[in-house]
Amino acid sequence: MAQLQLENICYRYPSSDRDVLSHISCTFSGGKLNAVVGPSGSGKSTLLSILAGLDKPDEGTIRIDGVDYAQLDLDQCRREQIAMVFQSFQLFPLLTVLENVCFPMELCGASKPEAAGHARKLLEAVGIPSEKHKRFPSHLSGGEQQRVAIARALSAGAKILLADEPTGNLDRNNTQKIMQILGTLARKEGYCVIVVTHDPEVAALSDCVWRMADGVLTLEK
Repeated sequence: MAQLQLENICYRYPSSDRDVLSHISCTFSGGKLNAVVGPSGSGKSTLLSILAGLDKPDEGTIRIDGVDYAQLDLDQCRREQIAMVFQSFQLFPLLTVLENVCFPMELCGASKPEAAGHARKLLEAVGIPSEKHKRFPSHLSGGEQQRVAIARALSAGAKILLADEPTGNLDRNNTQKIMQILGTLARKEGYCVIVVTHDPEVAALSDCVWRMADGVLTLEK
C-alpha cells in the first residue's frame, strides 16, 4: 500500500518569525482515511502543499513509498503518484465531464480510446452515469462536480489522494456521499487518503484524525 513518511518537517514563511510546521514526524499509510483538522492558519493547507511537493520544507525529509522526495522528479510524481482534490473542484469548464477525466491520462501518453474507456469506468465508479459524460461541468450539481474531480484525480493511477476541504462547498447529503467514496478508496482499495477539513462530521467519518495546532501535528484518533 502507498505510504507517506514525514521526519522532522519544519517550514517557515519567509516573512514570518515562527515555524508554520514544527518538527512533524508521522506516517500516513494506505488503507485508512486520514483527516487533518485544526483552526484556520494552523498550517493544515501548508502541510498538504508540502506533501504534494508544491513547497519544500526548511528542514526534514519526506518519503513516498520509502523514496526521498529529494530523489524524485516532483512534477512527474504529481502526475503519476500523488493526486489532489480541491474545495472548488477545479474542473476545466470548456471540457466535458469525460474529457476532464481523460485529460491526465492523455497527458501521460494514453491514447484517446484508451483514456476514454478508463474514464468511463471511473465515472461510473463514483456514481456519474453515462448520460452525463458529455455534459459540461456547469451542468452538474456541486456534488456531481466533486465526484468528477475525484475520478479525474484517480485517472492517472496515483495511489495517494490529497483533498483540501473537498466537502467545503457541499451540503450534508453530498458530504456523506463524497466521504463514502473516499472511505471506499482507502479501506477497500488501499489508497492513502488525506483530507484537510474544518467539518467535524468529516472528521467523525475518518479512520484517523490528526490535529494541527501551533505547527505541531498530533494523532487524536
